[in-house]
Amino acid sequence: MSTTFSPAEAAPMVLHFGSFVQNMTDEQFYLFCQANPDLRLERTAEGDLIIMAPTGGKSGQRNALLTAKFVIWAGKDGSGIVFDSSTEFRLPNGAMRSPDVSWVRRERWKKLSDEEQERFPPLCPDFVLELRSPSDSVSVIKAKMEEYVQQGSELGLLLDPFERKVYVYRPNEAPHILDQPETISAEPTLPGFTLSLEQIW
Repeated sequence: MSTTFSPAEAAPMVLHFGSFVQNMTDEQFYLFCQANPDLRLERTAEGDLIIMAPTGGKSGQRNALLTAKFVIWAGKDGSGIVFDSSTEFRLPNGAMRSPDVSWVRRERWKKLSDEEQERFPPLCPDFVLELRSPSDSVSVIKAKMEEYVQQGSELGLLLDPFERKVYVYRPNEAPHILDQPETISAEPTLPGFTLSLEQIW
């Protein structure tokens, strides 16, 4: 007999270093992350380091499936580039974030130097998607979605497979909540892209 797993509220480990980390250069932060390859690290605009918990099997499977769907669409569309959850972006406010899936318009990507593309790209993706895992605090991940749209994302999707809800974020709008949707459109940011959620739920 199978049971439905209900995750407990949990927050990632946050290390408060104050101005020491806040004043860390992009190069220093990059080297710090390279020196700790087993850790998935983010940095807030206030300078706090966040150590993200690793995903379990189901979350990893869902994330891989989502990334594949966006990669297939982007290959056909050709107007932008998809990135997976290991890609860290430096947002305009100085935060370092790594969405589960992200997409950047090709013309914006081409404006970056080779070094900027190779390191942590200094931009906020045009589209971001976060998939809630058992270790994610709902309040924390919602705040992250708000940050993305404030820093330049045109569209953000938060998928919660445990509640079967999708939170849709757009600039200057309150989040739109969809309860157990079968599909979700990413128009007009991702032209022609509709995400089927049957395998995610």
